[in-house]
Amino acid sequence: MHELVQSGELGEIKRVNWIITDWYRTQYYYNSGDWRGTWDGEGGGVLLNQCPHQLDLLQWICGMPEKVRAYCHEGKWHDIEVEDDVTAYLEYPNGATGVFVTSTGEAPGTNRFEIDLTKGRLVCEKGVLSCYRMEDEREFMFSATEGFAMPKGESFDPELDGKNPDHQGVMQAFVNRILFGTPLVAEGTEGIRGLTLSNAIHLSSWLGREVTIPLDEDLFLAELNKKRATSKKKTNVKEVTLSTEGTYGTYK
Repeated sequence: MHELVQSGELGEIKRVNWIITDWYRTQYYYNSGDWRGTWDGEGGGVLLNQCPHQLDLLQWICGMPEKVRAYCHEGKWHDIEVEDDVTAYLEYPNGATGVFVTSTGEAPGTNRFEIDLTKGRLVCEKGVLSCYRMEDEREFMFSATEGFAMPKGESFDPELDGKNPDHQGVMQAFVNRILFGTPLVAEGTEGIRGLTLSNAIHLSSWLGREVTIPLDEDLFLAELNKKRATSKKKTNVKEVTLSTEGTYGTYK
């Protein structure tokens, strides 16, 4: 998806939509550690703990938005302090728009990433990437002589290497970079961008207004510290190590 979008092969992005709600967590999960679900212990909820990788991929593939208006519902589905249900509206420099939805209180949940472009469309869902290529929609829009006509296009199969090394592959790439200087798919500096997007979503919700990127980091820290100052210490917590067996099926 990164190569198809960044190469310009499918034109410019018009709209981005990612619904990632297959992070279902029980109250038992949040009760399993005194840091879980607290502002002072975790610093955030689903945005920081469950889906930072999706936010990172979103900006890596589509670029950084310049405006964010978000709604983070704190303790909506669980007895926790932090956000467990988020909807964010994004605006990009070229006028494209996006929506990012995530939650830990929705079962069985959805993981659908959709990108609409001027010359095509990409949809990634249930481990399958569906691709569509068409003539330039923007040119067709103003040259068509029929009211209900559609740009000509066709589905195509992307060229994939078939590999999906997951966490092991990431760690191996890190080691290879240190030992052999092997180029990384994404440099370490990319990490700050996903966090910047997460911070912008938080700040927008806290202030109840649109925020621009780059955001005011001092203001973000001040608002976060307000949350931390009111964070309550958990009592009667039974620290347990939870089994993750069978929890990664949706990624295969």
